[in-house]
Amino acid sequence: MRKFQALARAARRFTGDSSGNFAILGGVTISILAMAAGYGINTAQLFNVKSGLSQAVDAAVTSTARDLTTGKIKLEDADATVRAFLEANAGRLLAPGEKVELNKVTVDKLAGTVEASAYIDVNVFFPLFGTSNRQRVAASTASLYSDKRIEVAMMLDVTGSMQGQKIKDLKMAAKNAVDSFLKGEKTPAGEPRVRMSLVPYANSVNTGDLASSSVFVERSRADRKQAPANTDAKAVSSAPRPDNCATERKGDYRYTDAGPELSMVNRDYLIDDYSREYNYTPTCPTAKVVPLTEDGKKLKTEIDAFVADGGTAGHIGIQWAWYTLSENWAGVFQKSERPEKADPEKVAKFAILMTDGEFNLSYFDVSDGKSAYNASGKTATRTAAKTLCKEMRKKGIEIFTIGFKLDTAAAKQTMKDCASPDGVVKRYFETSNGKELDTAFQTIAQNIERLVLTK
Repeated sequence: MRKFQALARAARRFTGDSSGNFAILGGVTISILAMAAGYGINTAQLFNVKSGLSQAVDAAVTSTARDLTTGKIKLEDADATVRAFLEANAGRLLAPGEKVELNKVTVDKLAGTVEASAYIDVNVFFPLFGTSNRQRVAASTASLYSDKRIEVAMMLDVTGSMQGQKIKDLKMAAKNAVDSFLKGEKTPAGEPRVRMSLVPYANSVNTGDLASSSVFVERSRADRKQAPANTDAKAVSSAPRPDNCATERKGDYRYTDAGPELSMVNRDYLIDDYSREYNYTPTCPTAKVVPLTEDGKKLKTEIDAFVADGGTAGHIGIQWAWYTLSENWAGVFQKSERPEKADPEKVAKFAILMTDGEFNLSYFDVSDGKSAYNASGKTATRTAAKTLCKEMRKKGIEIFTIGFKLDTAAAKQTMKDCASPDGVVKRYFETSNGKELDTAFQTIAQNIERLVLTK
C-alpha cells in the first residue's frame, strides 16, 4: 500500500511540471525529424548517383558493343574503350574527392556480349547512426554485339500511280534509307557489314544484264507453262531480245528461290499485248535491278533516275527481291554482288517491300494482255505475293512492308500478310505523306539494327 501511495505522489509531481515534459518530447521529435530529413536527402542523393552511374555504364557498354559490331575496335580493346568512355562521361556524377571505379569488363565471345560493372564511393550529406560518411553505389550492365553481315533488298514501286509528288517523296526517302544503312562500316574481318539491293517494279521488273542468264523470252503460247533451264535456253539466246523485262516464274518452281539453272524466269509474251492495251510505254521500267552492293552512290544514282509508269505487278518485284538475297542465285551475280549462304549466326537477311496501291495485274495463265488486269489477274497477283512472302519467311528472311497512301482494304491486307509478324519491333507501316514515308524507312533501319543485335 505504501509503495502504491509513493508511486502516486511521484506521478502527480511529474504531471504537475508540464513544461519539462514538452521540452523532452520536443527535443525527441526534432531529432527524429532531422534524422528523417537527413535520411531522405541521403536517399535522394544516392538514388540520383545510382541512376546517373547506371546510364553512364550502359552508354559505355552499348557504345563499345557498337564499335565491336562495326569492327571499329578489336575484342582486346573493349576494356580500355569502356573505361575511356566512362571516364569521359561520368564527371557530372562526381563530387570533389570522388571517382568512378571500373570493376571489370567481360567480353563473352560465345554469347556475343559485353558486360561491365562500376562503382562510386559517395560522400553522403548526413552520416547517420555512427555510419561512415561514404556510401558505395554500384551499377552493372550488359549489351550484345554482333559480327553478322547484313543483306537488305529494297523493293520500290515505280508504277504510273507514283507520278508527281509521290515519286519525289519516294526518291528522297529511299536515298535517305541508303545513307542510313550504308555507312562504310566493316566487320572485324574487314568485310562490308551491310550490302543492299534495289528492285524497282511496275508491270514487270527490268533485270538489266541479268536477263541473258536468268530470263527466258516466251515466243508463243506453248512456252507459257514452264520456263526452261538455262542450258535449254541457249538455243534461243541468239534471237532478238525485245528488252530485259521479267514477269512471273512459271511451272514447278513458281514459289521458290531455286536458281535459273533449274528453271529460268519467264518474260511473258503477252506483256507487249498488255502494254499496247493500256498505252504503257515503255513496256519495261527504265529502272533496273541493282544486285547487292555497298556502293551507296550507285544505288542513289539509280533511285534518282526513277520514272513512274506502268501497272502494279507487285509479286514480280517480291520474287526478284528474294532472288537478290538467295544463295541459289549467286551464279548470275558478280562476286561482290553474291548473296551469302543462309546462316543465322553469320548473316541476317531482310526485305523491305513498298507499294502505293493494290497489286493489280498478273500474267499467270491469262489468254490475252487485257485479261492480265481483270478480276482474276488481281486475285492472282495478291495470292502470288502472299505465297512468295510466306516462302521467304520460311527461309529466314525478315520482311518489312510499307504502304504509301493505300486506299483499299485489299492493298493493306496484302502488305500486312506479307510482313513478318510484329514482335520486338514493328514490321508493317502505313504512311500518308512524304515525311511519314521517310520516317518509316528510318524506323526500319533502326529496327533492323536492333534485330541484328538481339538475335
